[in-house]
Amino acid sequence: MEDLLKRKINQLVLILRFTVLLVLVWFAGSVCLLKFYEPPPNSGTPEQQITAMAPVFDASQVVEGIHVATGLKAGEGLQLVIANCTGCHSAKLITQNRATKEGWKSIINWMQATQNLWDLGNNEEPIVTYLTKNYAPEQKGRRQPLQDIEWYELK
Repeated sequence: MEDLLKRKINQLVLILRFTVLLVLVWFAGSVCLLKFYEPPPNSGTPEQQITAMAPVFDASQVVEGIHVATGLKAGEGLQLVIANCTGCHSAKLITQNRATKEGWKSIINWMQATQNLWDLGNNEEPIVTYLTKNYAPEQKGRRQPLQDIEWYELK
């Protein structure tokens, strides 16, 4: 019985030593990170920083008027849309929606109020203009009648 108790105590001491070692390593690593970490310099407004972080727009990525990587229509303001919109959500969310100028502004205001979208500042107008031009509501009516069809009778 006494032997079993000694083994259990030795196991607990070993576990305690290991735990203390892990805590010390974690603490030393944290101190090193804090000592040597230098935050990037603040360069400009948040909108300028976001635009600077965006991938560089490459015109060769546009095939038949569509930006291959995102599926968005090529046009003035595309790079701003990529920089400010696709960092948070897929470009599909843009292509599947259609809105008027007021509608796109309302969507942006909703994202700012509820989804933590930053203030777009001077970039808002070119973004809304791009979205309004390329993703405006479409008038859809009935499909056109089929033509030149060879009909056959089911028997």
